Amino acid sequence: MPKQKTHKGTAKRVKKTASGKLLRRNAFRNHNLEKKSAARKRKYTKSTSIEGKAKKTIKKLLGA
Repeated sequence: MPKQKTHKGTAKRVKKTASGKLLRRNAFRNHNLEKKSAARKRKYTKSTSIEGKAKKTIKKLLGA
């Protein structure tokens, strides 16, 4: 059976850490930033880990 190919779209958006966690960028940081508070915008700058069923699916897409 052939090897599983890496899903390049996912690979560009998700980073795998050394401990095996999956990190992604937060949503809601693109436009309409005037109405959002400074504290809210700061929270969007930090990366978020992927949890639950999505983690299993994304790991499969990354070929890991």
